[in-house]
Order: sequence, then structure tokens, then C-alpha cells
Amino acid sequence: MTTIRLKQQLNFINELEKLKTVYRRNRTADRTRFENSAEHSWHVALIAMVFSEYSDNKTIDMFKVIKLILVHDLIEIYAGDTWLYDDKSSESQHSRENQAANKLFNLLPKDQSKIFKDLWHEFEDEKSPESKFAQSIDLLQPLLNHLLSGSSTDDVERPTTKNVINKKCKISDSSNVLWELAVKIIEDSTKMGLYLADETVKKHDNAQQGDAAEPVSE
Repeated sequence: MTTIRLKQQLNFINELEKLKTVYRRNRTADRTRFENSAEHSWHVALIAMVFSEYSDNKTIDMFKVIKLILVHDLIEIYAGDTWLYDDKSSESQHSRENQAANKLFNLLPKDQSKIFKDLWHEFEDEKSPESKFAQSIDLLQPLLNHLLSGSSTDDVERPTTKNVINKKCKISDSSNVLWELAVKIIEDSTKMGLYLADETVKKHDNAQQGDAAEPVSE
């Protein structure tokens, strides 16, 4: 006999299927399509397992890290993926994702709902050693992915190298080794034209100022 508890759990599990339909900006390695959020979470969890030895804190609970990683993007089922460099969408991100978390995790029985909500909030709060390491890997994965699958010929908005470094520097909070790796990846990606070199941006801005200063022909 199917109990009420089992029905609630099944409803939640079925809802998770929708994460596979939430697409991100990075492509898959074969460049045939965009990566979805379920694939992103899976990849981040595996990277955390492989790179666990590089955590500056050697006493972190890696099982907890994996749980934080697998739970934190589930709310994108309702809130969608917010691009890290989209400052306008980021303004409403916290509110949208909080609402999504309540809606999604309330599908579960109360005891499990609390467990999932606590994990999601722990990741977002970035206070525990586990959440900091989980955040670091979550920030690192797109860099690895973009270097592998990105192209300078893609018709997409490109952040500046400085902006990428500013957004990714939290990696250093939990791993000096992985931050050094991230900086190298950003440098290589900039050389490939995946990010706008700061010098290029300055030249572009100076050119625009020069054009504006020229008299208009009549």
C-alpha cells in the first residue's frame, strides 16, 4: 500500500526531473547543446570528490559537501539559472530562490523538508567549512567547462577578465591550490578570447571617447 509519506516523496522525486530542462550558458564538450543544471550539479559533485584533498581545511565532512552541492541548484526548477555576471537578474535572485526553495522542499514530508531546507540555506550562507568548499567547486566548474567547450566565435556577451576574477575569488577562501588553478584557467580563457582582456576594454572605451570628441560632418 502506498502511504501518504511515500506519495509525497515520489511527487518530490518526479519534480526533480524538471531540473534536466533548465539550461545554462555553457555548452557540453561536443558543443551540440547547452549544459543543463542537473548535469552541472552532477559534475560539481564529482569534481568535489576528486579535488577533496585540496581543501585547506582537512577536517571537513565531504559527504556533507556532496549533499550541499546536490541540493543547492534544485530550486532552479522554479527560479531558473541566474547568470553570475547578470547584475540586474541578481537583484531579485535571493527572493526568487527563497520562494522556489519553500515551494519545492515543501513537497517532502516535514522532517525531510527541514533537512533539505537546512542544507540549501547552509550552502547559501557560506559560513561552514563545507559550504565554503562546496561554493568553491561550484565556482570552479564553469571555468573548467567554458575553457573546454567555449569558443571565441560564439555570439555571446563576454565578461571582462577582471570581472571574472572578482566573481570567482571566493575560491581562495577554502583552497589556495584551487584558486591558483582558477587564475590559470582564467588567463588561458582570456588568451582564447573567451573573456574580454582588460586592455581590450580600455582600448574600446578610449576609442568610443575619441569618436565622441570628433566633430560631426554636415
